[in-house]
Amino acid sequence: MRSGLESGLESGRKFAPIDEQSCKNAGAVYPRGMTFQQAFDHMFQLPLPILEKLLRPVIVYLVLVLLLRLFGKRELAQLNPFDLVVLLSLSNTVQNAIIGDDNSVTGGVIGAFSLLAINWLVVRVLFRSPRLTRAFEGRSAVLIQDGHIDRKALERESLTREELTAVIHRQGFQHVQQVRRCELEPNGNFYVEAFEPSIADKRHAELTAKLEELGRQIAALKSQPTEN
Repeated sequence: MRSGLESGLESGRKFAPIDEQSCKNAGAVYPRGMTFQQAFDHMFQLPLPILEKLLRPVIVYLVLVLLLRLFGKRELAQLNPFDLVVLLSLSNTVQNAIIGDDNSVTGGVIGAFSLLAINWLVVRVLFRSPRLTRAFEGRSAVLIQDGHIDRKALERESLTREELTAVIHRQGFQHVQQVRRCELEPNGNFYVEAFEPSIADKRHAELTAKLEELGRQIAALKSQPTEN
């Protein structure tokens, strides 16, 4: 008769077979006896040249800026779910182009530094050259002027009348005729100017007028001689 230990070992081999290939893969990912030096090299050693790590984010940055400039300002305005999906997908699309075959901490730091450096350089150059800024960022598009929609401007910016109406409603206007001027700015924001002051502006003006009148009355009372 076999002992209980032998029976248990046989049952373990029967119901829990060991996959030799899985053990090898696990050993490759989590090697036993990894020293501190090996772990340090695994995290910080660059598999790519430093020049390539610096150039990849710069190239992707410039290409994205150029594409957003060519495809118009509506992508930044996010007027519908499709625009939002495009912007959210861009980061995943260009991720591999930026980092390459590199998951090291050093590579991430170099990539972040490269992106921040090229953005700082572009901002400084545009700040010193207004003409280059207009050429690089574009101009504001006037969509509504004196209550009338500019259909050609809508077509250039690939905007529908319904999308423009939704923008007007978000600004607190019910009709296009209430808008003196509406512009789509280069950064994707909408500037809307009304014919008449808003309700808040009217209340502010009324309150200011009442305070001024109250001040005049107080000054008049102080100037009157007091009776003994």
